Amino acid sequence: MPHILFEQHDDIDLRVDKADIKIKFNFIAKGGYDQKIGASIDGREFLLTKVNKNGNDLVKLDNATRLTPVSLMKDALNDYSNISGAKVLFSNTNTIYKNKVKPEESYLKDIEYFTNEFKTDKEIWVEVGFGSGVHLLHQASQNPDKLIIGLEIHTPSIEQVLKQAKLQNITNILVVNYDARLFLEFLDSNSTGKIFVHFPVPWDKKPHRRVMSVPFIEESLRVLKPQGTLELRTDSPNYFEYSSSLLEHFKEYPSSIEKDKDLAVVSKYEARWKRQEKNIWDVTITSTKVSPPKQIEGDFNFPKNIDIEKLKENLPKKAIIKDDYLVHFESLYDIDFEGSQGVLIRLTMGNFNKPVTKNILIQNGDGRYFQDNPIKTRSNIDAHKIIVENLK
Repeated sequence: MPHILFEQHDDIDLRVDKADIKIKFNFIAKGGYDQKIGASIDGREFLLTKVNKNGNDLVKLDNATRLTPVSLMKDALNDYSNISGAKVLFSNTNTIYKNKVKPEESYLKDIEYFTNEFKTDKEIWVEVGFGSGVHLLHQASQNPDKLIIGLEIHTPSIEQVLKQAKLQNITNILVVNYDARLFLEFLDSNSTGKIFVHFPVPWDKKPHRRVMSVPFIEESLRVLKPQGTLELRTDSPNYFEYSSSLLEHFKEYPSSIEKDKDLAVVSKYEARWKRQEKNIWDVTITSTKVSPPKQIEGDFNFPKNIDIEKLKENLPKKAIIKDDYLVHFESLYDIDFEGSQGVLIRLTMGNFNKPVTKNILIQNGDGRYFQDNPIKTRSNIDAHKIIVENLK
């Protein structure tokens, strides 16, 4: 991670204007432990963090607001060094990431793509936790008229599938590094033909982390077309018993349970389990209804004329826990905007399974999310309502 260790030094002068400075530094937010330095380039905002380390000052990237490519962040640190004039004790900004550009990969998409750009005329199939990718690639090659979306959080597995897709000239897949329990919210109702959940992590000691749940099945049935199927395949007796018990909540939908069914393609792990005569169960539930379009009502606006002094007195110190989401105000930083008072609030918000770290910038009584708004999900909208109540 790029960073620079300086001798202890005063705050930088935000008014400095040098021809060789690429980054614009806009404010210094001071907290009890560290500082957040607001910066921007070409309208893109981010933060640097300044913290005391053994009597010296360490300046580094703020992970929650970092931009790509990383070379841009390196430039920001070097510009900070130029403006500060402080003695540099250590720097790795001139060696790492040099000339390294993040490769473009047309198959790999971030979640913002699905919230802002995603459109397709093809029927969607989804595979949750594709692992080695054998089943995902097989389905894509055998069903070129379908768009296969693979969800996976294991980076080596993602890299392997992207490589194989290119080698096999498979073009009808998209890969997303995101929690499957939340992803379906971004798909249109009745857009999906199949959802595969093959050999999910059993989570015997932490069952709340399992993909299969009543809310997940409900969301699956919403995105599935009539006659579309949610298909679980597992070698775990505990997971099988748990998942089959969930069917009690969906008696109006056809379902089936099969044991030791052969598929057209198997991974090396499944092949090993079969040689060991290990049982494998398939649990399938079929959609029979046309679901209405999903509507997420709400926005990320803030109240006007926020009283900063009252805010400081009343901002909750403990996390606010609701049924499936949370809000935790973590830190508050003071900002002097050349005479007008402001604050930067660091918080965690959103769904338990995928909380996000955000910053709220308040100046002259007006608030906004620093850098960008949260992704518009039901849990983030609900969390924002709690935030607004506390800012009032």
